[in-house]
Amino acid sequence: MSQPLSELVECFEQLWPLDGAEDWDAPGLVSGSLEQPISRVLLTVDVTHDIIAEAENGGFDLVFAHHPLLLKGVKTLSESSSKGALISRSIRSNIAIYGAHTNADIVESGVSDVLARSLGLGSLTPLVPTLNSGEGHGRIGLLDSPIKLGDFARLAAKVLPSTASGIRVSGEFDQMIQRVAVCGGAGDSFIDAAIDAGVDVYLTSDLRHHPVQEARELSQLAAGGPAFIDVAHWAGEWLWLEVAAAQLAKHFDKVQFVVSQLRTDPWDFVVTQ
Repeated sequence: MSQPLSELVECFEQLWPLDGAEDWDAPGLVSGSLEQPISRVLLTVDVTHDIIAEAENGGFDLVFAHHPLLLKGVKTLSESSSKGALISRSIRSNIAIYGAHTNADIVESGVSDVLARSLGLGSLTPLVPTLNSGEGHGRIGLLDSPIKLGDFARLAAKVLPSTASGIRVSGEFDQMIQRVAVCGGAGDSFIDAAIDAGVDVYLTSDLRHHPVQEARELSQLAAGGPAFIDVAHWAGEWLWLEVAAAQLAKHFDKVQFVVSQLRTDPWDFVVTQ
């Protein structure tokens, strides 16, 4: 029971059109033959050696990743390099690799949409709309009723998979929040959009020191502005994989779609005084 990879790729690019990706992005088929039969697909945020090992041991024919393995240009695929070793290993094991990145961020039921709904947000609209109606980076939504910022952070900790870095919050624990912006993945480039949208809190990943510090300073001067919640990059995107797997399973009854439970977050532990 299998389907040719070409049919899966066609479906991928209907659900997550490549023309929706940012100019700097590199989604699509990384390796593999369009003619090869696919019976088992492993979904993951990142392609790592542990993921390829899981695919080998589990008899998977395709690794479907959120992060493109070859996002930045490489000059060699020598196995002395990390990328080269991964590609060589996957080819020897006849495991194809496909990535859907920013084109999967912006769509309905995409990465940010799933993150927002998982946190209990409704009345969703894009934080940064694209030309297509209803699509865009991030989401703005409303909680059913106002809650304390600290309690919302605790909710996020329960909803998201656990990571060593946990959840960081910039704001007063007891301040009440209801209008929320989220962005799966690195989202500090959308801080200004969150401020302009008048949200109470902006939840995303990879927030840097100076952009958050400056935004909070401006908020205090203006007696308003959002609090910030920083979650692990992998955790904020991992939730989408189950939704993507369910979408794909509706199209292919001969193919099994499995979400990897391996944590590909790069941080292992934290040390505090």
